[in-house]
Amino acid sequence: SIVMRQYYNIVLAAAVTAVLALLFFNIFSDRYKEREYNSSFEWPEGKKMGLSLTFDDGRNSQIDKGIPLFDKYGVKGTFYVSTQNIVGRTEKWRRAAANGHEIGNHTLSHPCTGNFTWTMGYELEYFTLDRMRDELEAASEIIRDSLGVLPVSFAYPCGQTFVGSGIETKSYVPLVATMFQTGRGWLDEGPNDPMICDMAHLLGMNMDGMSFREVKRMIEFAKRTGKWLILVGHEMDVKGDQTTYLSTLDAICKYATDPANEIWIDNVQNIASYISEKRNDIIVAKALHEEFITE
Repeated sequence: SIVMRQYYNIVLAAAVTAVLALLFFNIFSDRYKEREYNSSFEWPEGKKMGLSLTFDDGRNSQIDKGIPLFDKYGVKGTFYVSTQNIVGRTEKWRRAAANGHEIGNHTLSHPCTGNFTWTMGYELEYFTLDRMRDELEAASEIIRDSLGVLPVSFAYPCGQTFVGSGIETKSYVPLVATMFQTGRGWLDEGPNDPMICDMAHLLGMNMDGMSFREVKRMIEFAKRTGKWLILVGHEMDVKGDQTTYLSTLDAICKYATDPANEIWIDNVQNIASYISEKRNDIIVAKALHEEFITE
């Protein structure tokens, strides 16, 4: 019948699509594996990778639920705070900083593209580099006065690194490079190669809404390739939107602090400082080697 023929055609089309998808996946996987390589970077104490857990906005769940979990394992995170969110909670944030958690700058007003309706009045399209500099300086001053620390790390709100629009669009990565040790992105697609990564534009990978099994895949890839994985979250709770689950964080901390897994887990500032020092040593050694050869 016509109905049966249509049914068989649909089934056949679905089967063909599935086979093609599987073939594409296998080809893509093979090519992806070919691109894998081990970074020549030497991590401390025989570690195979670096791992930083970072969180944006200074939300209440971070100080109330997330940081106590980290403290249980001795894990140090990086928290890029929005200054308005730490008002009334400064004593807890001060204790967190004193305990080794890093406090980073996340601007004063969290400017993002005007395509988000909630950015009204703070659209990046209407920003200039001078206005952004004022934002960054003001936020750092508030953090210094409130928490007693001057931020050396920065996270781009919404992971967006531009100001202006059209032919007037400019990157503010160079500005961040002059003001901070590091600048971190968001929703990026891979970890950082310590030999080449731009400290002012570090890749940050999302971990909100993910299970430990999903996060572990990212960790294992970074370990196989000797890279620095920076994970990004927002809320730290059992459920909710833009939330890194406490169960996932507990499993990450347990896994990363097990010496058998050869992972260096630390805040952004500490790992960035080590990488910068090692890269400088490599540059000096190379220069001395070239000087010796030419003599």
